Amino acid sequence: MSLLFSQSRPSGATNSNPGHRVVMYFIRHLQQALASIGELWRMPTSSMLTMAVLGVSLALPTTLHLLLKNSEQLRGSWDDAAEISLFLKDNVSAQTAVKVVNRISLYPQVSDVQYISAEQALEEFKTLSGFGEALDYLDENPLPAVILVTPTKQYSSPEGARDLLEKLQQQSEIAFGKLDVTWLEKLTAIVNLLEDGVFALGFLLLLAVALIIANTIRLSILNRREEIEVLKLVGATNDFIRRPFLYTGIWYGLIGGLIAWICVSLILWWVEGSLLNLASQFGSELILDGLDFSEFLILISLSSLLGWLGAYASVMRHVYEIEPENQL
Repeated sequence: MSLLFSQSRPSGATNSNPGHRVVMYFIRHLQQALASIGELWRMPTSSMLTMAVLGVSLALPTTLHLLLKNSEQLRGSWDDAAEISLFLKDNVSAQTAVKVVNRISLYPQVSDVQYISAEQALEEFKTLSGFGEALDYLDENPLPAVILVTPTKQYSSPEGARDLLEKLQQQSEIAFGKLDVTWLEKLTAIVNLLEDGVFALGFLLLLAVALIIANTIRLSILNRREEIEVLKLVGATNDFIRRPFLYTGIWYGLIGGLIAWICVSLILWWVEGSLLNLASQFGSELILDGLDFSEFLILISLSSLLGWLGAYASVMRHVYEIEPENQL
């Protein structure tokens, strides 16, 4: 410690009072945190451009996260898409069909069973097809009785529903079964691909945020090189010098996270109509979810942490390399 700093310290019980040292420690941190905001304010254009870049970089993985989050609501309605249709043989009576229904309902893989008689199937077909009058001229009902089987949630996946279909088709009263899950398999594969892509892209963008902040802090350190040399000449420690740069990195990340939250909110507002229309195509009512409070805190904390990490990586190298004696 230099003579200048030792003389500026008041005599007394400052060092002997632990409580006073703790209070002064936090006060110095607060002063340097506020001073770092002043440094950003003195360069508003470049600071805001850097924060905007950080906000956009954070907004993309956050938006993809919300897209996957809302797609989970659609997945809940996909369980019905795994419904199995079992067509009974023509010689199966109504009493036998009831016994088959009771037997199937005992399966642990089955959540619900619904029996549709041949007469009910014909009436439903008349209503939906629009050929009601033409069908009245038929001599006999061409439609078979159908048993609709809804698997449990555990067996509603394409693989589980297909295994259940194979078991049900082994019963002698069943002519054949039908399970149309090809589109569901493709859609599930696409969603899984998107999830992997979100994690990979999110990691790269978060790394980019840390690198951007590290480079910004590096330029700031180089611009203040002479000031840092003077501080070291009068006895300032490396920890004292690097602290404002660390707070600057935190402010970059914090404000960048707020900009990302604003961007995501605007994107959700813009695409809400299209997403609701997409959900209606799947026969599902989608309630669009944005970032809840916990996710907002995670976004802000993560962006601030990235800002601190980027600044820390930069100051650990460049501040420690600056030594006044190297310039003599």
